[in-house]
Amino acid sequence: MPQLTHPNIRKVAVALALTALGLPLASTAGARPTQPSRQDHTIAISVAAKMQRDHLTGQRLDDTISERCLKTFIKDLDPLKLFFTQSDIDEFNRSKDQLDDALRQGDISFAYQVFARFLQRVDERIALAEAELDKAQNFDLDETMATDPDTLTYAKTPEEAAARWHQRVKFDLLKEIADKVPMDEAVKKLKKRYSSIQKSWQQTDDDELLERYLTAMTSAFDPHSSYMAPSTLDNFNIQMKLELDGIGASLRGVDGYTVVQNIIPGGAADKNGGLKPEDKIVGVGEGTSGPMEDIVDMKLNDVVKKIRGKRGTVVRLEVEPKDGGTHKTVAITRDRIELKDSEARGEVIERGKKADGTPYKIGIIQLPSFYMDMDGARLGLADYKSTTRDVRRLLEEFKAKKADAVVVDLRWNGGGSLTEAVNMTGLFIDGGPIVQVKDSAGRTQPYKDPEPGLVWEGPLVVMINKFSASASEIFAGAIQDYNRGLIIGDHSTHGKGTVQQLFDLSSELFRLREPPKMGALKLTIQQFYRPGGDSTQNRGVVSDVELPSLTSHLEKISESDLDYALAFSKVNPLPHDDFHMEDSRLIDGLRQRSQQRVAHSDYFAKEERHIKRYEEQKDRKSVTLNKEKFLKERAELDSDKEQEKMFDDMNDPKRPVFEMDGYGQEALDITVDYLDLLGGNKVAVARPNTAAPQASVLQQ
Repeated sequence: MPQLTHPNIRKVAVALALTALGLPLASTAGARPTQPSRQDHTIAISVAAKMQRDHLTGQRLDDTISERCLKTFIKDLDPLKLFFTQSDIDEFNRSKDQLDDALRQGDISFAYQVFARFLQRVDERIALAEAELDKAQNFDLDETMATDPDTLTYAKTPEEAAARWHQRVKFDLLKEIADKVPMDEAVKKLKKRYSSIQKSWQQTDDDELLERYLTAMTSAFDPHSSYMAPSTLDNFNIQMKLELDGIGASLRGVDGYTVVQNIIPGGAADKNGGLKPEDKIVGVGEGTSGPMEDIVDMKLNDVVKKIRGKRGTVVRLEVEPKDGGTHKTVAITRDRIELKDSEARGEVIERGKKADGTPYKIGIIQLPSFYMDMDGARLGLADYKSTTRDVRRLLEEFKAKKADAVVVDLRWNGGGSLTEAVNMTGLFIDGGPIVQVKDSAGRTQPYKDPEPGLVWEGPLVVMINKFSASASEIFAGAIQDYNRGLIIGDHSTHGKGTVQQLFDLSSELFRLREPPKMGALKLTIQQFYRPGGDSTQNRGVVSDVELPSLTSHLEKISESDLDYALAFSKVNPLPHDDFHMEDSRLIDGLRQRSQQRVAHSDYFAKEERHIKRYEEQKDRKSVTLNKEKFLKERAELDSDKEQEKMFDDMNDPKRPVFEMDGYGQEALDITVDYLDLLGGNKVAVARPNTAAPQASVLQQ
C-alpha cells in the first residue's frame, strides 16, 4: 500500500506521539549488541537487493552510496560531534568505499565495530561530564560554545574533548538556571541525566542497531526510504489503524524516570483513575501477583514493552505521585485503546455576520494524519478505520447543521495513506485526476477521484503549515489546481513529493503461515505531481493567504533541507475541472483585509517579535556561556522551548478541535471574508479548465 509520510516529521511529531502513547520506536530485546545474526545477514541482503532493483532513481549500491551511508550512520549516532574523536572518523573513513560490497553480501559487521567504539566514547565522555559537574563554574567569563555542527570538527586530543564537555556542561547548567533550578539541584539533575543517557545507549539491542545501520544505507538513496525493525513496523501499523491494546497513558522518559504525560480519555487508565499526569512509574509487575520489577533507568522502549499487553490482562504499576508522596500500586486491566486524538475531529463555530444579521456557521475538521487500517482494508472488513469515512461523516453532520463553509486544518499533518489522500479529495470535487505518479521507468499515471459527485459543495478553506507534508500536499495541491478552495497558513507546505511503499520482508522472503518477523522496507518507488503538472518536491504548496508564524521560519525541517533529497521536476498537466471558487482578484482582496487586521493585532505583533528574534538567533554559530548575557537572550526568546511547547500542544489528547487564539481567529475571519467576497458563488460548480490540454498526455 503506497504511503506518504515524511521521516523528519515522523522523528519529531509522530515519534513524539508514539513514545507519548507508550509505544516503542524500535525493537526492545533488552540485550546489548553482540554480533550480527543469520537473520540480520538475510535482511541486509534483501534490503540491499531491493533498493538497487526498485528504487525510484535506479541508483546502484555503489561507492557513492557507501560513503553517504557512513556519513549518515556517524551523524545519526553523534550529531553534535560530542563523542567520536577525529582519529575514530579517520579510521572509519578507510572503509568508506567498502560498505556497499559488504552490504550486498549481507555483512553488517562494520556497524558493530563503529557502535562498540561509540559506546566506549560515551563512557569516556560521561565520565568527563560528571567530573565537570563536581567543579565550581565561573559564569562571569565571556566564553562561548559552538552550536552549528557543520562548523565543528571532531576532538583531536583528550584536551579538546575535555574542553568541549566543559562547555557542554556549562551550557546545560545555564539552561537549568534559566528555569530557576537551584545550583545543587541542577548538578544532581544533570548527573542523573548524563547517567541515563549512558545507560540508554548501553541498552541498545541488535534490532535497533540493524535498523539504524540499514536506514543509514537506504536514506543514502533518498531521505524517505528506511528499514523498520519488527517493533517499529508494529507501531507504524498501530498509528495507521489508530488502535492498540494497552493502558491508554502517554509516557515520556525524563532523566531515567518514566513519567506520565497524559491520560488518554476513555482508556483503561482513565477509567481506573489511579494514574495521574506527572506521576512517575518506578516499577512494573505482570498480572495480579507477578514480581514487581524496578524500571528506573530502564529505556522507555523497554518499559513500554512491559506495560503493553493483551486486552483483558492486568498490569501493576508502582507509582511515585507527582507531589512526592508515598509510593502506591495501581493495577490496571489492559483494554483496546482507540487513538481518538489522532483521528479526524470536527466542530461548528459561529463567526461574523451575514446580511440578515445571523452568524456564519463554519465547520472545522482537524486532521492529524491520513490514516487507514491497511489490514482491515486488505481483508475487506466493512468497518475498517479510514480517514475518508470519518471526514465524510463530519461533512454530513455539517450539512445537517447548515454550515456555510468548511475549514480543513492540515497543520502538523505529516501524511499517511496515498489512497486516503485521493479518496478524501474526491469528497470535494466531482471526478478527475487528483494526483499523477511517475515511476522509475518514467511512466506517468493518474490517480482519479473514485466516486462521482461532491459530498461538500460549499466554500472550502485548507489550513497548512511547514509541517504539512506528503498526503497533505496532494490534497492541498489538488484543491488549489481545481480552484476549489482557499489555502491559508505558512508560506508553503513541507515540500515532500515522493511516494513510499511498505514491503514486509517476512512476506517477501517466506511463504509460511507464520514467518519469522523481519521488519519492513519503506521504499521510495514514485514521485507525485499535481493535476497541473508541478511536483511539490522541495517547493510544497504555496498559500494563497499567508499568516505570520514562527513555524514558517523554522530551519532544517523542510524537504529542501534534507540530505540527498530528490530534485523538483514537472510533468505534463492533465485536463481537469475549474470550480472558479477563487481567482487572483478575490485572493488580493482577502490578503488586503487580512494584512490590515494583522497589522493591528497584539497577537501577531508578538509573533512578529518572536520571528525577528528567532531569525537573529538562528544565524548565530555559537551561544554565550556568560550567565548575564545568556539569561537575557533566553528571556527574549527560547527557541527550544517554543518548539517543545508546539509539540506538547500537538500531542495533548485534550487539545481543542480548533484553537481560538489570535491565529485561529484570523483564519476564521479570512473564511468570513471569503464568504462575503464569493457573493452568490457559494456552490462549487465544475467547469472545464480551458488552460489544461483537452487530450490525455499520459506516457503509457
